[in-house]
Amino acid sequence: MDYIFERARKSPSRIVLPEPEDERILKASVKSYSLGIAKPILVGVREQIEEKAKALGLDLEGITVVEPTAEAMDRYADEYLKIRNMPEKKKKVVLHIMRRTLYFGAMMVRLKEADGMVAGAINTTANVIRAASLVIGLQEGINTPSSFFLMEIPSFEGGENGNLLFADCAVNIDPSPEQLAEIAIATARSAKWLLDWEPRVAMLSFSTKGSASHPLTDKVIKATNIAKSKEPNLLIDGELQADAALIPSVAKRKIKGESPVAGRANILIFPDLNAGNIAYKLVQRLAKANAYGPILQGFRRPVSDLSRGATVEDIVGVIGIISVIASSMG
Repeated sequence: MDYIFERARKSPSRIVLPEPEDERILKASVKSYSLGIAKPILVGVREQIEEKAKALGLDLEGITVVEPTAEAMDRYADEYLKIRNMPEKKKKVVLHIMRRTLYFGAMMVRLKEADGMVAGAINTTANVIRAASLVIGLQEGINTPSSFFLMEIPSFEGGENGNLLFADCAVNIDPSPEQLAEIAIATARSAKWLLDWEPRVAMLSFSTKGSASHPLTDKVIKATNIAKSKEPNLLIDGELQADAALIPSVAKRKIKGESPVAGRANILIFPDLNAGNIAYKLVQRLAKANAYGPILQGFRRPVSDLSRGATVEDIVGVIGIISVIASSMG
């Protein structure tokens, strides 16, 4: 996170936070500004926000507060009608949608009045994804939103200086081969934007290069081939067992021929949510790893969810991550 914050300070992005009624969001916005990692924007009624901040002993100097005025909602409703190809007679319904700060904040990002959004302290993951999908939209070639965790693993010498990206551990329960390929591509992009890595993507399975034959391994093989066809320059390989993906000596024993990834992967793509969610929690608890995320990905502009149990420090970390991605995406 020190590296990420250092990058964020070089070009802090405007990050909209549409849930200022949660005191953690207020505290995180103030801390993010004081650290210089972002330019926070709070969406809500100014008087209520300032009153709550005062009660918490927080100074909002430097924090932008945007009120959803009738004029702004009208303009945003017109934009929503256009992007969703809806008739004018639906404007009343859309105006009601734009009253929700989550959708208002997402529209700020779409119209480049903010660079990214962090939400989920109050809203569910499903609601955050829905608002981002309907308003911000998805990247070219991506039809499935997904997520990643940045895993910072003490005493681990592999990956990228002991760090790995795990995906998808929070959103897609049983992705199809096509969806799994998109998750791999989106995570590789995230690694470049956030960490300036050269992505080395391992598509994980219980089999390595045909050591077992099963429809579940076939799914991973098909996904790998789809990703290769879509991104010919991407360093990706599969199907690989986790040890073959991470440990050079194991990769040498298990794989005949050359692999651009085996033994030195820095991105692990799990075949389903069972595997991904279990894996990140085991590594977090048993290896005492820091797990930053889930960070949503695949959207045209950066947006991320929060665990509703997130601490202020967790939220500050996510703000820093989204700030860097926003700056890198340009």
